[in-house]
Amino acid sequence: MNRQMLRQAQQLQARLAKIQEELESATVEASAGGGVVKVVVTGKMKVQSVKIDPQAVDPKDVEMLEEVVLAAVNEGLQKAQDLANQKMASITGGLKLPGM
Repeated sequence: MNRQMLRQAQQLQARLAKIQEELESATVEASAGGGVVKVVVTGKMKVQSVKIDPQAVDPKDVEMLEEVVLAAVNEGLQKAQDLANQKMASITGGLKLPGM
């Protein structure tokens, strides 16, 4: 491998590390049920918080609340994945690289 390629590989590695660091602190918010359930997910796909409006809690209809929470979490995870893909595309030029 020539020096130019090695330098480019090192630069790419540094940019990947920076993006990973940015994703660690980045968050996205998602909601469901007209905003009665809100979740915050980190760029590293960890659910950071779940907020439930007390009016959404009906002991007679727990199943509905479970479905709304599930929908909000799934939307938050999708948004976090989209954010990660967007950041990675900025350095790969949209090229799909295995393992990234």
